[in-house]
Amino acid sequence: MSTNKVSAKDIQRQWHLIDAKNKILGRLATEVATLLMGKGRPNYVPYLDMGDNIVVINAGKIKVTGRKEQQKKYVRHSGYPGGLKEETLEGLRTRKPEEVVIHAISGMIPKSKLGRQIIKKLHVYSGSEHPFKKELKEEKGDE
Repeated sequence: MSTNKVSAKDIQRQWHLIDAKNKILGRLATEVATLLMGKGRPNYVPYLDMGDNIVVINAGKIKVTGRKEQQKKYVRHSGYPGGLKEETLEGLRTRKPEEVVIHAISGMIPKSKLGRQIIKKLHVYSGSEHPFKKELKEEKGDE
């Protein structure tokens, strides 16, 4: 019995539209990360980018459980002395709701050259409008 080798040209990507309205942040992030990496495919190999393209809409209407709105902190540093910036989930959500979803999903993607390639297939929008209507319609027409 020989092993089937998968190459990059054998991968067929699909487009998925995910509505984040009233979905819990962590559960949505695991679902999207699995699709982005292609882990649901029968011929999955961890060394190739086998995932699909994902469009997440309504990121501003995502839910979180407990008291995470006030307690969860997002930390970044500018690289300069005194450049530590802290922001709560509530503050970041009002300023950039897409960043909350991207941060949660990118935390579940490998931290490597392959991970940086995978995350480029993620497109997050705070409202219901997005520029990928054509690609999503083509996918529906093929089925």
